[in-house]
Amino acid sequence: MPDVFADLVGQDEAVVELRRAAAAAAAVLRAGTSASVAAGPTSGDALAAGDAAPAAVDPSAGMTHAWIFTGPPGSGRSVAARAFAAALQCLHGTGCGECPGCHTTMGGTHADVRMVVPEGLSIGVGEMRALVLRAASTPSGGRWQVVIIEDADRLTEAAGNALLKAIEEPPPRTVFLLCAPSTHPDDISVTIRSRCRVVPLRQPPAAAVAEVLVRRDGITPDVAQWAAAAAQGHVGRARRLARDPEARKRREAVLAVPRRLTGVGAAFDAASALIEAAEAEAAASVTEADTAERAALETALGAGGTGRGAAGAMRGAAGQLKELEKRQKSRATRAQRDALDRALVDLAGFYRDALTMALRAPVAPVHTDTAALAGAGAQKWDAEGALRRLEAVLACRAAIEANVKPRIAVEAMMLALWKG
Repeated sequence: MPDVFADLVGQDEAVVELRRAAAAAAAVLRAGTSASVAAGPTSGDALAAGDAAPAAVDPSAGMTHAWIFTGPPGSGRSVAARAFAAALQCLHGTGCGECPGCHTTMGGTHADVRMVVPEGLSIGVGEMRALVLRAASTPSGGRWQVVIIEDADRLTEAAGNALLKAIEEPPPRTVFLLCAPSTHPDDISVTIRSRCRVVPLRQPPAAAVAEVLVRRDGITPDVAQWAAAAAQGHVGRARRLARDPEARKRREAVLAVPRRLTGVGAAFDAASALIEAAEAEAAASVTEADTAERAALETALGAGGTGRGAAGAMRGAAGQLKELEKRQKSRATRAQRDALDRALVDLAGFYRDALTMALRAPVAPVHTDTAALAGAGAQKWDAEGALRRLEAVLACRAAIEANVKPRIAVEAMMLALWKG
């Protein structure tokens, strides 16, 4: 198994900081001063990766109890958080990737590492209180309790308050790792942010993404380079484009939109096609999980059993099944919005290519396979027209994030694209 930070693509500065912090955390355990990491964020760089703490230096100088990983989509926020958690659980304190602590953390089976992945549009207070309560227990392995919260910007106000109390008065060996998009760091309350150390991640360069696709996934170099450029630095999306023919078909359908906008009716048809494609993609991604969850719950409630007791248990299970359906519906809504947002990013990339061509900017196109179409658009619209269309796509993304109904936002965008 490679080093735990091997999959954190194009984030060299962040890796150096996290290695230093992991080495400091290991020094804290060796020195028996674990309570000192609760003092709050610090920018001290006292330790290099793998170094022991000098006698005259506070061994916790490179470590703190709460972190926020920020960065654009695909930059690897959750990858960085999981890798750091593995380094904290590493028996050598460096994230070697070979010890049991690294193996179990990266595999998602470590008893002292908990991940919160919002299934719906928000993370509720009940879930957060239960998590904080469990995180207060003593680590079973004697190192750290680590809590990773993906999409921490989805915390409700009450859930944020519950987390804040835990961060303000942390247990001696509990570490909180929060992930939030750099476009909306303000969605995490300022009181939480002020008690965390921020690790900013950047959009990885296409060359770095292509390299990891070739090395880790065995993808041919030419396909890897195309997928990395088309995904605009999003590692997960680049892998899907390189390996999944259906993902490539969906992308091609999105990039065909500019050719289809020949009138008002065509604009509404294109909007319907985009929405329906996002719904189909989301349904395909959640159907299997929904079916498995429902089957597991029904089995736990006595489905398939015989006798008077089993029948009575199933009659009383309606409330739990209804709650499950509510959670699954929320998850499906989120999946639809995520799928639609990926399509809008592709469309924005097309109009960005048209804009750069109209300006004769010396930059490579995002979508090399539609460069000719973007060039034709640049000649037809000029730079100002391409910019207005790009702004229409970005405005649609902003409207959906502000909870405008996706169909209304997409229809307005398509009309704006047609009018120019």
